[in-house]
Parts: sequence; structure tokens; C-alpha cells
Amino acid sequence: MSPMSLQPGPETAALLAAGLPTPFVVVDLDVVGDRYRSLAAALPGVAVHYAVKANPDPAVLVRLVSEGSSFDVASWGEIEQCLDAGAAPSSISFGNTVKRRDVVARAHEVGIRQFAFDSRAELEKLAAAAPGSVAVCRIRCDGAGAAWPLSNKFGCAADEAVDLLRAAAAAGLELGLSFHVGSQQCDPGAWGPALADVAMVVEKLETDGLDLSVLNLGGGFGASYVDSEAPDASTYGRSIRRELERWLGGAVPPALVAEPGRYLVADAGVIQSEVLLVSRRGGGAGRWVYLDVGVFTGLFEAVGEAIRHRVRTPRDGGPSEPAVLAGPTCDSVDVLAEAHRVDLPLALAEGDRVELLGAGAYTTTYSTVGFNGFAPLASHTVGSPTSPSSSAA
Repeated sequence: MSPMSLQPGPETAALLAAGLPTPFVVVDLDVVGDRYRSLAAALPGVAVHYAVKANPDPAVLVRLVSEGSSFDVASWGEIEQCLDAGAAPSSISFGNTVKRRDVVARAHEVGIRQFAFDSRAELEKLAAAAPGSVAVCRIRCDGAGAAWPLSNKFGCAADEAVDLLRAAAAAGLELGLSFHVGSQQCDPGAWGPALADVAMVVEKLETDGLDLSVLNLGGGFGASYVDSEAPDASTYGRSIRRELERWLGGAVPPALVAEPGRYLVADAGVIQSEVLLVSRRGGGAGRWVYLDVGVFTGLFEAVGEAIRHRVRTPRDGGPSEPAVLAGPTCDSVDVLAEAHRVDLPLALAEGDRVELLGAGAYTTTYSTVGFNGFAPLASHTVGSPTSPSSSAA
């Protein structure tokens, strides 16, 4: 279990005790830096591209630039955020498979050279708007073992990827291949079947004298949640290196990329929320605890209870019982835990402040701009804005 998920550092603890208006998330930049270095060490020779969508807080991006991270983006807005943080255009890959043509051209103009695609129409767009770039074809994974499989909207079949990459080469583009084994992937062996597909594509391309310039291993590296404890970086790394050797051997492309998002920032963050109401509902509904944070203010991943955050309260240790946990809005979707109720102290009462752990990823970015008049989730950071190694230099 991540140390951060059990006990926040002193700076985080001090901010949580400061009585700031709730709800808010606090992210420890030093934990982000530690996570980056641990994953980079576990995947030697692999360029770590932080998936900006997980948490685009400017301080997080600045810290990762100082660590030497590259970045995966999905829009022009994320490109600007990375450039503002000091990232070099050459360190940015455009991972969205659906892009505006004018944005592709702007990205190419500023120096971005890696663009994802999974269809002939998007490939034609890249050939016209980003000539000479690396066209990275995304193949589909089933996402088995992941909290969020990502297997429907994105990717093409491996056989289709062969034809698309042949067309990319004919259009004068360099060739790349990518896949994603699903977000919060707790099975480190999940990269094996995907790399088997990659090997098939590589073998067929070789018959045409074509080689990949880039292989993107995707994201999926997980964090610490209830009943979803992800492996550590070294476990992921050993499995991925083993599968690369098994399926590709000496045919590994010259550039390898990974796209962690959740792994770098989730366990660095804690949300503090206030209890608005504790009630007992009839008809067998039982005890309900309503917080001032919910699905529409940062906890969208709780829909379907795919992600279940650990909850800490000031009254832990006393008598407790399971309770439904819900958010503040007048929408019936705004329920965080019902099928799997949360064991909460009986003494928990209106006005108590509770903390949701592992909340640094996909919270501020999933918060609405004002549904029901509730403000977006506030964000604070603690820790150093730069890597210790860069500070020493």
C-alpha cells in the first residue's frame, strides 16, 4: 500500500488542519516526483510521458518538467499548459485519436512530432496537416483486469493496424504503434497479450521492409483504492520487460514510451470534505452520509463504484456501521458508494471533516464548472516545485 494513502506528509497534514473552505484537494509534489523516479527506474530506456488529463495543475506540470518527464496530451489546451510549464515541444506526444485538423497543424508547427490515430480518416488528416511526423496507430485492447477498460471508443484491430501503417508509410510518415491496457490496471501481466498483437504487426510490416520508430506501451499503472491495490512500479516494470523480450526480442523499436497518469498523481492527493447530513432512510435504505463533494465536483470515477476511495474521519476507532456515501447535488447519480457501503463511525455528524485518499488523479479534471451552482473542486499543492536533482544543479 502506498505510504501516502495511509498517512499524508506533514505539509499536507498542516493544510488539512488549516480549516480551508471545503471541498478541496491537496497534492504533494514531492510524492509526484518520487512516483516519477520510481517508474522511470522500473522502465529503463522507456520515455515517461505523463498523461496530462490525470491532473493538469500547473505546479504538477512544472515539477514533472524538472524531473525530466515528457507529456501525453489530448488537446491544444493541454499543449499550452505543458509549454507554459517549460516542456519542450519535442517532449510532447498528441495521444488523442480524434483531433481538430487545425489543432494538428498548430501542434506540428510548434514542433510536436508524435500523433496518435486509429482510422484511415484520421491518418489522412495527419498526412495533410503534420507531414513527416510519426503516425502512431493505436490497437485495441480488451482491458481485462482494469477498473476502466477503455476498450470501446479507442483503437483498431491488429490486422487493420497493418494496413493503416502501410498507408502511413506510403504517405511519407514515420511509423509508430500504441495500445492501452486500461486505466487502474492491477494485472501486471496485461501487457503480454497486447505485445503479442504488436509482434504480429511488426512481423507483417517487416515483410514490406517497414519498421516502427516508436512503440507506446500506454498507461494503466494504478494507485491505492479500496479492493483495488495496484502493484508497485518494480512489479510492473519486471513484467513489461519480460513480455517485451518474449514477444519482440531484438525487434524492439528504437523509441519506447509509457503514458502514466494515475500512478504519478493519485496517491499524492487527498480530498477534504465536510459532512452535510447524516440520515436514516426508511424502506430498508438505511444510513446515508452526504458530503459536500460528489460525482459532479470531482468524483466522477465513483460512478458504478469503479473507483472506491479510502475514507478517513476524525471519529475513526469508535463503533461503526456501513453507510451509503453520497454527494450534495439534487441528481440521483450523485452517489459514491451504495452497492459497497462504507463502514463509517456512528458518531460521525454534520460539520465533521472527512478525507478521501488517493484523490490526486481525475478529480479536478472531472469536476463540473458549476452544476447545481456548486463550484469546481479547489486545488492546492505542497512540496517543492522542482526536483531535488534540478535544485542541486
